[in-house]
Amino acid sequence: MARLTGRTVLVTGAASGIGAASSRRLAADGAQLLLADIDGPGVEKLAAELGQAAVRADVTRGEDVDRMIGEAYTRWGRLDVLFNNAGVVRLQPMLEVTHDEWDRVMSVNLRAVFFVLQAVARRMLDQGVMQESELRGKLIQTASIASYRGGNHLMTPYSASKAGVVSLTRSAAQALAPHRITSNCVCPGAVETPMWEQIDKEWGALEGLGQGEAWKRRIRHIPLGRPERAEDVAGVVAFLAGPDSDYMTGQALNVDGGLVMGN
Repeated sequence: MARLTGRTVLVTGAASGIGAASSRRLAADGAQLLLADIDGPGVEKLAAELGQAAVRADVTRGEDVDRMIGEAYTRWGRLDVLFNNAGVVRLQPMLEVTHDEWDRVMSVNLRAVFFVLQAVARRMLDQGVMQESELRGKLIQTASIASYRGGNHLMTPYSASKAGVVSLTRSAAQALAPHRITSNCVCPGAVETPMWEQIDKEWGALEGLGQGEAWKRRIRHIPLGRPERAEDVAGVVAFLAGPDSDYMTGQALNVDGGLVMGN
């Protein structure tokens, strides 16, 4: 059933992985989408596949963020849902992380997430409620179970950035609830995406593991017995974007096959 018919959604980091899978699910559920990514050709290809709109944007650049959000409001006159998903990762031993590498991860995963959220929320304050809802809008962030577990010691900046996403999600929920804007985040586990292919390669190089061995090590303790797919996360994103979650705010939803409970 098209539960999202009439809802307008901006997706960042849309060209691949969780962003692409979520875009496909949101479109299938009837949403109108503006897909954004630093990979212009990639996001344009996906938008053409789905019959949706695309914009190339680097979320760490203020002018790109303004242009991206402005495009949504030019098209629709409002924005119902933000899926604030863009992110990066880099594996290194904790004692070898440099200032530049720390800043790069934080710039995309936390600083940009905050300022995209802030810019969208400011625009949402001036719009009316969504169709068949008492809400003006919805903010959804991508965090990670690494925000709770600390993650692999080789992913210290990434884990810290995602813990920050959970915190700012809850701060936004508290600040914006009186304005009828909700804020929630999803916390995936080990997901079969290009990001995890990168993690497997970098982890293997650091610890002398063969191709795929780091991935196997990570997924062997998943209680539900299989790797996580991007579509598993996309279903929860669609739920948070839709009317059945309208009374939820300030929540961090683990979508990990039970991995956060494991060893």
